Amino acid sequence: MIIRMRAKGLLSIPLEIRRKLRIKVRSRVHVDIDRRGYKIILTPITLKHIHSLQGKYKGKGLLKALIAEKEK
Repeated sequence: MIIRMRAKGLLSIPLEIRRKLRIKVRSRVHVDIDRRGYKIILTPITLKHIHSLQGKYKGKGLLKALIAEKEK
């Protein structure tokens, strides 16, 4: 599926995809790129997503973990 970039860098996510991912008006979406820098990754921020992050940095200094993740 091809979409076009609009003014000010806005993209419209097609309705079919928004419905499948349950993205609604004012939903928050995390935007990232893959490790190689070729793909944009959109992750809807839902309770399921938040719970999946629980304990990710357990036992680590949070600042050190964030710096290490950023350097990857």
